Amino acid sequence: MPPATEIVTLMVNGDRREVGVPGHYTLLEALRYGLGLTGSKQGCDKGDCGACTVLMDGEPTLSCITPIREADGRRIVTVEGLGTARGPHPLQDEFDLHGAAQCGFCTPGILCSAAALLARSTNPSREEIREALSGNLCRCTGYTKIYEAVEAAAARMRDNG
Repeated sequence: MPPATEIVTLMVNGDRREVGVPGHYTLLEALRYGLGLTGSKQGCDKGDCGACTVLMDGEPTLSCITPIREADGRRIVTVEGLGTARGPHPLQDEFDLHGAAQCGFCTPGILCSAAALLARSTNPSREEIREALSGNLCRCTGYTKIYEAVEAAAARMRDNG
């Protein structure tokens, strides 16, 4: 007997989306397998690596351990929703310019965590950046280029008001 399907309503990247998923699904599974939004990565499935981080009501959220029922009716932003029709988010652009993404697996989660930080402050200290990204593991970059890209995006956001 197939698992029971539930209809969940999410506000994903500014659009109201209804998705039918098994009740045991996590937010990550609903995004990736129900809605085809594969930017958020399925890494550890335990909330340890941060590759699955999305924004839920503006706060970084580990989607791999968030039951889909907890996300029903909430505002979700994935890495696909950070940019606009006018172009990429300053973070996305600066990650490219600074070579802050190597294999790229951790990048979507880091971008979402950094976006939440920059929504609160466009002048974060290096320590505040470290703290904001402390739940996102990267095995490739050593973090220096990531921190520099976040700082450059913050400066760009300050300059552009």
